[in-house]
Amino acid sequence: TEEERANGAEFSPGTVHLPHWVENEWLKQFVAEQLVTVRTKRGFARLEWQKLRERNEALDCRVYARAAAWIAGADRWTDEKWRDLEDQLGVADASADPAGQINRQAQTSQGKRQSDWLGRRGGWF
Repeated sequence: TEEERANGAEFSPGTVHLPHWVENEWLKQFVAEQLVTVRTKRGFARLEWQKLRERNEALDCRVYARAAAWIAGADRWTDEKWRDLEDQLGVADASADPAGQINRQAQTSQGKRQSDWLGRRGGWF
């Protein structure tokens, strides 16, 4: 809780931090599966992931991103390495929320260009 964190409690392992602008549909997709215990024909218990909702693309993206981070070795990075990466990114301006904004470079006008789909050689007709 907020109160526990104010008293110095850390986040538990496996905690996922989400931005405030996440939509409900994305959250539903993120929790679209659950791990349940099922019994086999012989009576043994085994764990199985079952879908709660049809769409789970957000969960799939999270799993792929986590796997890529593991392959890159992020689990073995030291605190110093993480601080170095944060310094490279710089501190984000908390007042500006860039979510949903598209940054496009201004295109310079190159003037009208003649089509060359018939080739550049003249006098062929």
